[in-house]
Amino acid sequence: MAPIRTHVVVDRFSPQAAELRAHFEERFADPHRATSDRFVWDLWNVPGQYTALRTPAYAYFPKRAYDAFHQALVWWGRRTLGCHDVSPPWLSCYVNGCEQRWHSDVPHGPFAFVFSLTPSAKRFRGGQTLILKPAILDFWRHFGAPLRAFEEAEVLDEVEPKFNRLTVFDPRLPHGVRRVDGSLEPRDGRLVIHGWFVQPRPFIEGPVRQAELARELRRLDAVVGKSLESGLEVDGALSLTLTVAPGGQVVKAGVLVDTTRTVPEVEALRRALVRDVQRAARSFVFRPRSSASRIALPVLFERQGA
Repeated sequence: MAPIRTHVVVDRFSPQAAELRAHFEERFADPHRATSDRFVWDLWNVPGQYTALRTPAYAYFPKRAYDAFHQALVWWGRRTLGCHDVSPPWLSCYVNGCEQRWHSDVPHGPFAFVFSLTPSAKRFRGGQTLILKPAILDFWRHFGAPLRAFEEAEVLDEVEPKFNRLTVFDPRLPHGVRRVDGSLEPRDGRLVIHGWFVQPRPFIEGPVRQAELARELRRLDAVVGKSLESGLEVDGALSLTLTVAPGGQVVKAGVLVDTTRTVPEVEALRRALVRDVQRAARSFVFRPRSSASRIALPVLFERQGA
């Protein structure tokens, strides 16, 4: 994924998307049918901030299809972000008048996700996920040369709720959902499963053992400690991918995702810290094995007093 400036999109994410959507369609096919499974929706309304219909996703869908989707999502988070689980996901439906105004999510998890079950042929206006561009949070530093006007596309990113699309973003960035204008028919609305990736910790695929990795992580403690003792203040998550050869040496230490941030005056020091962490990870040595290993290694930073 490399550094996340605002978000990353994965289209055609789940083979279960069509089955999950079909179940939702079937539940609302007959408006005269008053079965108990229609009475599971909460109208979440915080005046001036949030309006949507929502219900726990895991209890709404058929167990087999939902479990397959959920496990794929969890494994994607482990391999791509170094997060071992997801928060209990919500299923939210946005009909006419529903929206989420600007907000940030702290401290739910280091990464937020939105998985869309909305038909690609939208039957409403709006419904995009809106994410404020990082430069706007430091607007005056970027204002000026060359002087020019700003329009909405230069202030925020918007992601269409395309069917079977997974969107992942840094939840510290102010974000929202553009107001939906259209029908009150649920099948015509914006339908998404959403939550947060949580429990960041090393994820190993292969014969390397956790105890070995814990020993090698002391190298990172020294590198990170030296930078922080110098006064560098950094927030965010840096997740590395390590490829360990059968001989035990690290042959690759790349960046999976980097949401670390600091003040512009010391941005060069933050970048140097990322390089130093990679360099330290490349020096890890493990016991020889018969096959290679892959490690997703998240490193979290939090400013003192933050």
